[in-house]
Amino acid sequence: MDTAMVVDLGRQALWMTMIVSAPMLLVGLLVGVIIGVFQAATSINEQTLSFIPKLLSIGLTVAVFGGWMINSLVDYTKVLYGRIPALFG
Repeated sequence: MDTAMVVDLGRQALWMTMIVSAPMLLVGLLVGVIIGVFQAATSINEQTLSFIPKLLSIGLTVAVFGGWMINSLVDYTKVLYGRIPALFG
């Protein structure tokens, strides 16, 4: 196993992490911005007001995209297991 292979495995792991976490992060960001604009427009300075909508929206995102996220991670894991003979052979 050489350094190029290790760097490639690390790059693929970071890319998979980014792809799988992107739907939840984007929905959380969008809901946070919408609630922040609403709070600024109405002068409501309650910090806990944004927590429940973010929690519910991220939970809904996991319910909608959860199957795709699991399938992506399973496929990535199968590829990693398939590369084990090449890593040590």
